[in-house]
Amino acid sequence: MEPVPQPPLTGDVQHHELWCESLQRSIPIHLRLPAGYGDSQERYPVIYMFDGHNLFLDSEATYGKSWNLDAFLGQYDKPFIIVGLECDHRGNSRLNEYAPWDNPRTPMGPIEGKGELLFDWIIRELKPVIDQNYRTWPQREATAVAGSSMGGLMAYYGVLKHNDVFSKAAALSPSLFLYPGPLHELINSADLNPDTRLYMSMGSTELRRNRRRIWQLLQAAEPERHHDPHQLCQGRPA
Repeated sequence: MEPVPQPPLTGDVQHHELWCESLQRSIPIHLRLPAGYGDSQERYPVIYMFDGHNLFLDSEATYGKSWNLDAFLGQYDKPFIIVGLECDHRGNSRLNEYAPWDNPRTPMGPIEGKGELLFDWIIRELKPVIDQNYRTWPQREATAVAGSSMGGLMAYYGVLKHNDVFSKAAALSPSLFLYPGPLHELINSADLNPDTRLYMSMGSTELRRNRRRIWQLLQAAEPERHHDPHQLCQGRPA
């Protein structure tokens, strides 16, 4: 059966590389400008996303199927600039780069947390390059971070740890179960601006598997809302 071809891109998808000294590698950047970017002087909010190679093109995606984010943004009424960071595909390097802390015992083997090194590079080097070369709104109110799985963990971590830079985050199926203790401490110590917004999406199977840990983290993040773990596992937030 022939694969269904992707529709033509609606935005301007560009590919760049930028050296990261702390990780000792060049990081490929998959950047999408909104349709009509070249025909106006408008400025745009920016979303920094992990696993950028999975966002736009099936031909670049790890498993041959992208998020098809370009098609969604083409019909969405709010235009953004998307800055997608490609992970390090060598061995367990993706796990290490997308982990905020060390964890010697995980189902995937030991993890050497390099996530804060990556965030430091995003904030100090990548974001200034993007803001200098593209028409962005550089302030935190117009800056978001997003990802899935380990990238979702990084998005969750990033909006808490670096709330002075990111006002919004989307954490899709985030791997929160790997760090319940450190995340509790971070939630309790984070000085969050009241305008912070965090979107989380998880499937019923993963909620059921890690119900207790995830529920505890949700309770810590939002003590005024009493999430029922049974309702969460059935996909019905309280």
